[in-house]
Amino acid sequence: MTTIIAVQKRNEVLFGSDAQVTSGNRISRHQLMAKIVERGPYIIAGSGEVAACDIIQHIWVPPTPKGNDWNDLYHYVISTVVPSMKLAFKDNEYKWSEITDDENEPKFGFLIAIGGQVFEISDDFSVGLDSTGYYGIGSGSDIAVGALHAGANMEEALKIAARLDAYTSPPFYYFQQSRRETAKKGVK
Repeated sequence: MTTIIAVQKRNEVLFGSDAQVTSGNRISRHQLMAKIVERGPYIIAGSGEVAACDIIQHIWVPPTPKGNDWNDLYHYVISTVVPSMKLAFKDNEYKWSEITDDENEPKFGFLIAIGGQVFEISDDFSVGLDSTGYYGIGSGSDIAVGALHAGANMEEALKIAARLDAYTSPPFYYFQQSRRETAKKGVK
């Protein structure tokens, strides 16, 4: 349970998250249990099952785009990034539970940014984009994204989510990544 949001702007992407980690009846807050990490050219934000987030945020070695990959990052994420994530899960013997109390509750979700572009990766490994530029994962994300649509800035949206979602609380953490210019065609 968490609140993570990202805002895609023309020249950058901004990420924000709360700090609360909830496991059963236990609530933890520790800066080492970050919901957003930077790994090479990536920002990786994860929510849901902690084991899935640990593997992708701390063990997985994200591939680095080269040459023309930068011209179509959506294709690159689908064709290269997602298969490497699946392999990291397999190599680390991760198997998410087949049955939960709420079948509509995702097992995990990731927002990743590369080259200043954000992509949402669901637990079925589908890759999503949103033309509004607002993204969210976690239990309080609908509240925070709604606040963004209503005109709140990122900090205000996270504070609103913390007031209304029992699984969200400060402090809040922020990350920014500038947009990378695309490669020239034919250059590797």
